[in-house]
Amino acid sequence: MAVVYEFVWRMLHALLHLQRTILSWFRISIWNWNWRLWRRAVAAVLVPAMFGFQNHPHNNKKLVPGGGKKSCGRVRWKSDGKSLEKLPLHVGLLIAEEEPRYTDIANLVVWCMAVGISYVSVYDNQGIFRRNNSRLMDEILKQQQELLGLDSLKYSVEFLNKSNDKPEQQVLSCQATVKVLSPDDGKPSIVKAAQKFCQLVEHQQQRSTDLDVNMLDSLLRGTKGMPDPDLVMKFGTVDSTLGFLPWHIRLAEIISLPSHINIKYEDFFSALKCYAGCEQRLGK
Repeated sequence: MAVVYEFVWRMLHALLHLQRTILSWFRISIWNWNWRLWRRAVAAVLVPAMFGFQNHPHNNKKLVPGGGKKSCGRVRWKSDGKSLEKLPLHVGLLIAEEEPRYTDIANLVVWCMAVGISYVSVYDNQGIFRRNNSRLMDEILKQQQELLGLDSLKYSVEFLNKSNDKPEQQVLSCQATVKVLSPDDGKPSIVKAAQKFCQLVEHQQQRSTDLDVNMLDSLLRGTKGMPDPDLVMKFGTVDSTLGFLPWHIRLAEIISLPSHINIKYEDFFSALKCYAGCEQRLGK
């Protein structure tokens, strides 16, 4: 009998464990099922409400990624140019760095156009931009479309080549003139102007006593096709103009910036504000 009682006891104990296991599984299943129903119910209530709120007439503003910022930038550039007490007619971009970046230079040129600067010259003492003139022009036109958008139709670029200073490429009517310069446009241009004057004297079209500042200035202006720079932005840590138009920048304001790489509009405009606030005595 003891063996029978032990067997029955073990059977009851096993059935009790089985019952507990089944009840636990059933409770978990019911809880998961109720949780899914609860989530569906919450989604059914909240999702339409969210869409209804977004479509509410008082909340129907559309956000276009990037477009708003660019549009605000265009408006700001125009107003910034008008806010300055004086704006340079001609800005020279002097790149005193070993690895120039075309996109950053193109951005600077387009910013000059946007604030109302009529002439821009780009210079590096290695002649990199002169040798890759077409690449720089393409990048400027690309950034013009990128930064100005539809407003780019209001702006036009005239690129002057080296030989005859006639437009190499023109978009609509000219509003901004861009010229790429190299060391050949510096001291060698003064030598050519002196040679031209000597030829005039030789042919008795001028007298040697006629040579003065105004005469040399007129000879050099004739070779550039652009007014002298009012402002030179020098990019780099080198404390030198590296042969950039030594005669033409004698009265220009020179402002140094650490680098043109990844330059921001705020840095560019700060240089313009510095120029607008300076007092040019013109040698007096």
